[in-house]
Amino acid sequence: MFYREAGDFSTTYQQDSQTFPIKFDRYRYYIVLAVAFGIIPFIINDYWASAVFVPFLIYAIAAMGLNILTGYCGQVSLGTGGFMAVGAYACYKLMTAFPDVSIVLHVLLSGFITAGVGVLFGLPSLRIKGFYLAVATLAAQFFLVWLFNRVGWFYNYSASGQISAPERTVFSIPVTGPNTEAWAKYMICLVFVVVLAWVARNLTRGALGRQWMAIRDMDIAAEIIGVNPLKAKLTAFAVSSFFVGIAGALFFAVYLGAVEVGEVFGIQKSFLVLFMIIIGGLGSIFGSFAGAAFLVLLPVLLKNVLVGGLGWPTDLAAHLELMIVGGLIITFLIAEPHGLAQLWRVAKEKLRLWPFPH
Repeated sequence: MFYREAGDFSTTYQQDSQTFPIKFDRYRYYIVLAVAFGIIPFIINDYWASAVFVPFLIYAIAAMGLNILTGYCGQVSLGTGGFMAVGAYACYKLMTAFPDVSIVLHVLLSGFITAGVGVLFGLPSLRIKGFYLAVATLAAQFFLVWLFNRVGWFYNYSASGQISAPERTVFSIPVTGPNTEAWAKYMICLVFVVVLAWVARNLTRGALGRQWMAIRDMDIAAEIIGVNPLKAKLTAFAVSSFFVGIAGALFFAVYLGAVEVGEVFGIQKSFLVLFMIIIGGLGSIFGSFAGAAFLVLLPVLLKNVLVGGLGWPTDLAAHLELMIVGGLIITFLIAEPHGLAQLWRVAKEKLRLWPFPH
């Protein structure tokens, strides 16, 4: 077996079917969670929260959502930015209409609203696929951005067309608004990430996940053996849009605090999340985290090293970033379609067998 070692075995079905059946994997994730919850909140500052940790956590949620749809179910989508906008504007309308309701509930309801919109735009997937489905979701992206720009009800008829998050608290601690501490922003995003990652991991390992992968691998054969393509595709769109909607709500309410849909949730956002799952690895929850971490850390690294350290012009560093990302996408699509997640799996296998021949 790929990860098994002598002495590491299961004696019950419950042990074998747990999320991380290998002790080494369990301990590693326990350590990561301990550091994330027990150390980082006490040392984080505004720069690290706004530049690295908060955007990484939010993009990881969006990447998991798109990975469920594209990586696990094989349905190409270029409308991620538009669905994030749905989550953001839904959260804004809920926050202003029901100020006494918890922000956590608002974010969750925003995810459910986005899931409904995702199912609506996912209906064409029952008839078209591949390039044509990508064009249909791209049309959804432009339509949603146009809708939020043109219909004043969505931004409460503000003269600037911008939406701003009012201050909300969780356990009397501000998590939105100008008085929010860096650790509070980080913690609310971290809780959502941990819960949603657990949900995604279990969904993809269960019966629904197997239906998604059957549709992805060969939809005609999957239908012959009893998989309902209507249920599989629409549930993939619903779950994916739920994740992306929560990411959009957190991006607006917790991270930025004020957004204008055309600038923040444009087509660039859709491509950014798509590049994350391509580089991180299609069909992998860990790949969603790896891709999000890479594309969040890369601009920060280039800015600090090239611009701050070597004195390069900012535009030259930005162009170099585009070249690096473009080159990596081509390389991964040709040489390693499963991305960084597959490289990590291979590295773990080799390290666990070292120094024995492989």
